[in-house]
Amino acid sequence: MVSKRGIEANPDKIKAILDMEPPRSVKDVQKLTGRVAALGRFISKSGEKCLSFFKALKNMKNFEWTTESHEAFEVLKKYMAEAPLLAKPKPGEILYLYLEVSNTALGVVLVKEELKV
Repeated sequence: MVSKRGIEANPDKIKAILDMEPPRSVKDVQKLTGRVAALGRFISKSGEKCLSFFKALKNMKNFEWTTESHEAFEVLKKYMAEAPLLAKPKPGEILYLYLEVSNTALGVVLVKEELKV
């Protein structure tokens, strides 16, 4: 969603995640991962944060929502409650590119320094 402040996550999509109960089936996990995908650009390290959800999808016949999955779900909800703002850089502004690579995920973020008021 574009506002005067920049690009922000759609509040309705955030609310859909915040209002979710912990998944009880593969279908629920699929809904969760779909909602996360729609907000992926606003979730730092989304692949890492959601890894346990994808593990839960691997075993479709014997679905198990683990403690690890539940903790990741709660961390994700807490993170989404404070979703970041994306803003267009100004010409000539110094930008920093951060890369993160692990065995299970890849993350990239472009940031600028900003003084807090």
